[in-house]
Amino acid sequence: MEDSAWDFDGVLCFGQVDWWYHNRTHFDLQIMREFSKKFPVLYVNSLGMKMPKPSEGRMFFTRISRKAKSFMRGIRKVRDNFHVFSPLSIPLLSRSALGKSLLVMQLKLALKYCGIRRPLIWVGCPTAYEVLGAIPGVKQIYQRTDRYENYAGVDPEYIARIDRELKANSDLTVFCSTKLFELERQGCKDFSYIEHGVDYSYFAGADAGKLPAELETIPSPRAVYVGGMDHGVFDPDFFHALAKELPEWNFVLVGSSAFGDDWCGELQNVYKLGKRDYSEVAAYMAAADVLIMTWCRNDWIEVCNPIKLKEYLAVGKGVVSTPFYELKRYRENILAASTPAEFAAAMERLRTEPPALQVQRARVQDITWEVQAGKILDRIAKEQ
Repeated sequence: MEDSAWDFDGVLCFGQVDWWYHNRTHFDLQIMREFSKKFPVLYVNSLGMKMPKPSEGRMFFTRISRKAKSFMRGIRKVRDNFHVFSPLSIPLLSRSALGKSLLVMQLKLALKYCGIRRPLIWVGCPTAYEVLGAIPGVKQIYQRTDRYENYAGVDPEYIARIDRELKANSDLTVFCSTKLFELERQGCKDFSYIEHGVDYSYFAGADAGKLPAELETIPSPRAVYVGGMDHGVFDPDFFHALAKELPEWNFVLVGSSAFGDDWCGELQNVYKLGKRDYSEVAAYMAAADVLIMTWCRNDWIEVCNPIKLKEYLAVGKGVVSTPFYELKRYRENILAASTPAEFAAAMERLRTEPPALQVQRARVQDITWEVQAGKILDRIAKEQ
């Protein structure tokens, strides 16, 4: 379909995350990047689902500082046809008449700035529900990629209620988790399963022979984890037990951590390197003997479909993970282990019998973000 034939002239995306501070591989960020090749995109940084609390300690001040810096950036063009906007918005205030009016005014001005008059509205953050009625859109798509009501610190009843409203009233609800799709599609006005994609060429192009400088003094065997380490997602106790189980392995953690400086401090085989830019992470994955995912066992993880899984496979390495529902589709590529001892045994197995690189890559090479965005646009086109 020619671009001029679409009944919308741009996309207003209420993002699930903050462009400036979160991993750029998130579903909405990647789909919007692809959409921006065809239409103007205004990506609104997450409006938030919870208020930071002083009880979070240092993380409380980090969140407040980060949000303030994001707001100070205003609206920025980050690539052709793609603007990022950080409106002034406070989660609880946005549910009041004053908060809604303030947010709507900012959004309308930002849309005008981007030249978008008839937006397709993409909802990645469910609390955008509060202002949707005041922003005229041609179509509305709801991104149900996680159980937002299970996120730590949110008002679960409120989030669950607006989630039901969004699924019932959006023109299309997009699921990327098989289990969520199976459980919730009947509550939707219309629905589609579009799983996460992968930036295949980037991860498959990582050079395993060119080590990041930090790893030159960390010998093999190396187990590498790349990603954020937060309570409710990454299991710190499981990982700690695993690292003790395999003292001859070196465990490399690349990503921000909520567990404090002392966590694993007594273990000489654990290297906490901190967060790295997206352009660097594939090199760390390629330097691994085994790539790992030591997830929590909870409702959030049970319905997840982590992008990291496909990135690991695109690099071509062996992967071990704690079990979750989506892994059933990857039985031939990923080993699942429920205990630290089982996990250690699986790592040793992959160390001596690594999978064929091309077999791992072949599993995900056709699930690129470009392909996934095209599926969504094809689905939208059928409704026009």
